[in-house]
Amino acid sequence: MNQATRDILRKEIETMRAAGARRQELSQHACKRLFLDLGIRPSVTTVRELTQTGSASDIPKDIETFWTNLRSTLRVRVDTGDIPESLRERAGELLATLYEEARQHARTVLDEEKKHLDAAVQAAQAQVRDADIRRETIEDAYRRAEARVEAGASQIAALEAELKALRSQGSDAQSGLREVIARWEKENEALTSRLQQEQTATSGLRDRVDELQSELRQNAEHYAQQIKDAVKEAERRVRPMLVELDSLRGMAATYQAGVREASQKEFDFIQQLSAVRGRADRLESQVRAQSDEIDALVRERDAQRIQSGVSAETGALIASLVAQGRLTAEEIAGLGTQIDAHVALPSVCPACEVGEPELQRHEDEFELSCPNCERTSEAASSKLGAVEGFLRPSNAS
Repeated sequence: MNQATRDILRKEIETMRAAGARRQELSQHACKRLFLDLGIRPSVTTVRELTQTGSASDIPKDIETFWTNLRSTLRVRVDTGDIPESLRERAGELLATLYEEARQHARTVLDEEKKHLDAAVQAAQAQVRDADIRRETIEDAYRRAEARVEAGASQIAALEAELKALRSQGSDAQSGLREVIARWEKENEALTSRLQQEQTATSGLRDRVDELQSELRQNAEHYAQQIKDAVKEAERRVRPMLVELDSLRGMAATYQAGVREASQKEFDFIQQLSAVRGRADRLESQVRAQSDEIDALVRERDAQRIQSGVSAETGALIASLVAQGRLTAEEIAGLGTQIDAHVALPSVCPACEVGEPELQRHEDEFELSCPNCERTSEAASSKLGAVEGFLRPSNAS
């Protein structure tokens, strides 16, 4: 029985069910259509499939009722009327022959159905074998993927251990650098205090020299005025005042001795002042040298702080991922300036292929631009972000 005939029978049964037919009527109709119209012996499976109702004990009863009704109907047709005995026998033989042919036809149809079922089973088995092959292939791929995942996990663990070691080294270096900076700051403070003391002493000496020079000028002016007055008085009183002139000469000799002594003191003070100035200059040169050393240590600290958390291999790997465009802007912003020491600038502009890109820094922002075609990366928070923005295909001025 093909699918079209099966669908027709199902529609008839559904129509009867909608009209209020009971299970027995549906089963009887299915048996009649199968046996009388299609020549198929009714079976429990076929009837149950067509009617979609009845239990495993009800359907066999319905089929038996169908056969009983069929036999009684045939018997009535043969026995009714005034038929001779020979015709009755021939009618029985004819019915037997019809029944046998119906059985043979049903057996032939059954064999064909079996062949179709065998072909369907073989096709299903082939599909099962193909599914097994695909399943084995998928399982092999899954095992290989698990192996790759395990290898990746071990590599990640090794990288995390290396990163932890580098972080510990960086923290040790930072602590040592902080100690050195603290020691140099203490020494710088001590030298600054000493320099202030020396400057204070020098200032006092300068004030003393200024006072002595002022006193010397006042004395010189005073004595010069006295000499002038004495000379005038001597001119008026030349002869009577010779004695006084001699005394004045003695006073002048005394004044000259005082002037020489004052000059000697001034010379000593100047020598002391020169020595103090030389010492102050030496202290200033020492302070400048120590300041230069402190600046170098600060620069070394900044470089160590930049490279403390990332190795050269890891920095080169991250820089190559950025050059390939495999990191997002959020991931690059999360890295900050940790990878800037390992980032290499592109040698040629990807847009014009002629200009050499130039990196500019404005306070805490970086910008990479091409002087030839004015291609720019816009302002970025790190050197890595500037390189990524410059290499991005859609970024062109």
